[in-house]
Amino acid sequence: MIKEIKNIPDIIQQGIKSGWKTWNGSQLESDLTLVADVVIIGTGAGGGTAGEILSKAGLKVIFVEEGPLKSSSDFTMQEDTAYSDLYQEGMARGSKDGSFTVMQGRCVGGSTTVNWTSSFRTPDQTLDHWTKQHHLSGFSPEEMAPWFELMEKRLNIQKWAKKPNANNQVLADGCEKLGYDWKVIPRNVSGCWDLGYCGIGCPTNAKLSMLVTTIPETLNHNGELVFRAQAHHLKTAKGRVEGVVCRTIHDDGVTFTGKTVTVNAKHTIVACGGINGPGLLLRSKVPDPHELIGKRTFLHPVTFSVSEFANQIEGFYGAPQSIYSDHFQWLHGVSGPMSYKLEVNPMQPALMAAVIMGHGERHHEQMSMLPRMNSMLALLRDGFVEQSQGGSVELRDDDSPVVDYPFNDYLVDGMKRSLTTMAEVQFAGGAKRIRPVHSRSDFVSTLSEAKQLIEQLDYSPNVIRLGTAHVMGGCAMGSSASEGVVDSMGQSFQLENLSIMDGSTFPTSIGANPQLSIYGMVAKQATALAKTLTNK
Repeated sequence: MIKEIKNIPDIIQQGIKSGWKTWNGSQLESDLTLVADVVIIGTGAGGGTAGEILSKAGLKVIFVEEGPLKSSSDFTMQEDTAYSDLYQEGMARGSKDGSFTVMQGRCVGGSTTVNWTSSFRTPDQTLDHWTKQHHLSGFSPEEMAPWFELMEKRLNIQKWAKKPNANNQVLADGCEKLGYDWKVIPRNVSGCWDLGYCGIGCPTNAKLSMLVTTIPETLNHNGELVFRAQAHHLKTAKGRVEGVVCRTIHDDGVTFTGKTVTVNAKHTIVACGGINGPGLLLRSKVPDPHELIGKRTFLHPVTFSVSEFANQIEGFYGAPQSIYSDHFQWLHGVSGPMSYKLEVNPMQPALMAAVIMGHGERHHEQMSMLPRMNSMLALLRDGFVEQSQGGSVELRDDDSPVVDYPFNDYLVDGMKRSLTTMAEVQFAGGAKRIRPVHSRSDFVSTLSEAKQLIEQLDYSPNVIRLGTAHVMGGCAMGSSASEGVVDSMGQSFQLENLSIMDGSTFPTSIGANPQLSIYGMVAKQATALAKTLTNK
């Protein structure tokens, strides 16, 4: 199989040989200044989508990316190098108090290069809530449907047609037995080899991430790419953005070289995520009269439950996510107690070593049962009620951004109920024992024991550890400057030639994996922006 993978054409290397203009910040011998019609900061779902649309409209686009340019030849399915190379802070990004582990991509293609391919339209309930409660225009389900359809075709997003792996089958079997609704997940893949290593870079180019779709198309249409360059601050004057100043980064991904890249542009798009984006605006001292930048940052807090089976599960092989359940997502409409979506996570050893927590013999025992273990997760939907205000992004003393996300009783109640539901589903799916993931929990053999354990656990920050791969909000859309940082088209209320086009503009979380929500939203916004810029 390795030989077959090595025979896969490397789209990126072929493009570079064909004459793409790329700049590796780690190799610059002097400062660099570039000029563009549009500079796009970030190359993930938002930046990649915008780049393709704007470049095909005839505009000169330059991407700026903090992380490295890696491609299929580099994706060797080795966790030790992938996490340090491809993720923010070497896969160690956390919230301010350490209670959350935050998984975000830091490479060309952003999180689309390393995500697990789940692709959902924004739920109708979420779009209706944004329209009614946050006064957004153009975001009704009917208005957004053509844009979702456009990007589904562009990225071959379809329901997974192959058999779920055993890890996902546990979720389907448990829900089926309990009478809970479950469905098959749509995935952005074409010719998928079903390897299961989506989270550390696809070696076969089957995952239709921005890395192998929109970014190559942008570079084919006179675009340029600067990588290993951190956007440090925006250059602003007289209510406009003149460009961005970047600090270049050594190949270690940590230290700065001392060189700078300045990109001067007629229009600037910030698309570097729900932590780095607000951080950039704060460093740049962008006008913020209503103190909205970095506020109402949502994470889809994630709880985990692991279970032991008599048979082999081997959740490290096969499509990572192919089954989900929204049975508990909208039981109370958009309000009521914190609701959640059920999925599973891939089970590569290093990832699972972090998920299950523990030390010494106890940790060794659990890792030894990994081939027989199932791992389930719940995405908690935050931001829809008064008790769920999310967190905030602030700057550390070194000007790097960090998210502060406090716990409260509303969140803790959601944690408990989600852990109880997952225990029910796992036992119904055939588990011998289950363990809610918590620093002080152990395996139990009956549902009644599980319920008692879950009720008695301490839910203080860091006693229970939460995860997230979905950072949303912090630069929310609104109908006016008092309600949002940008309008419904991503246009800044404060700087006339600044747009923000990524998940940081969501006014709440969405209750689903966000990549397709970003694709559809940005396709609409970038199409309108292209018309505006080409008519000037």
